[in-house]
Amino acid sequence: MAKEIWKPGNMLYPLPAVMVSMADRDGKYNIITIGWAGTVCTNPPMVSISVRPERHSFRILQETGEFVINLTTRELAFATDYCGVKSGRDVDKFKALGLTAFPAKEVKAPLIGESPVNIECRVRTVTPLGSHHMFLADVAAVHADEEYMDEKHKFHLEQADPIVYSHGVYYVCGEAVGTFGYSVKRKYTA
Repeated sequence: MAKEIWKPGNMLYPLPAVMVSMADRDGKYNIITIGWAGTVCTNPPMVSISVRPERHSFRILQETGEFVINLTTRELAFATDYCGVKSGRDVDKFKALGLTAFPAKEVKAPLIGESPVNIECRVRTVTPLGSHHMFLADVAAVHADEEYMDEKHKFHLEQADPIVYSHGVYYVCGEAVGTFGYSVKRKYTA
């Protein structure tokens, strides 16, 4: 199979497209869309987001040390893009998009009510990396929308039509092709 060699770059796609909500010191809410977000550790639960220093949200994150990662869906695709291209310096994104700000349990940053999962975070460290600074954060609380719980209390995020981002395009996640460990499960024959 023939392959082209490209200059070093970020080709780890698709990425979660998340909306990160926050409140500044005066209690004014903002939302930024982040493509560079991920799980860092299970125990203790930790995540990271990477933000350019010139973004309006960067100052808020540095000053408050708190944010909420809100997972996105097909229904939130327009809002997800809008929050990535419009600045909180110029517009109240909650108001402009008709999004519902809910109080969080552990942090002052609001939850986005329309998101199926909200992850409350407290910044542990900020690491300058070059074009972006990485905010490494402890997970303080997680909220899961009961709409996607079945009768056995199993959460079905796939029913919310979560979206991902790849090379400038948002995609709805597709069909399941396996489950964790299915490749090594022993097959029994009768």
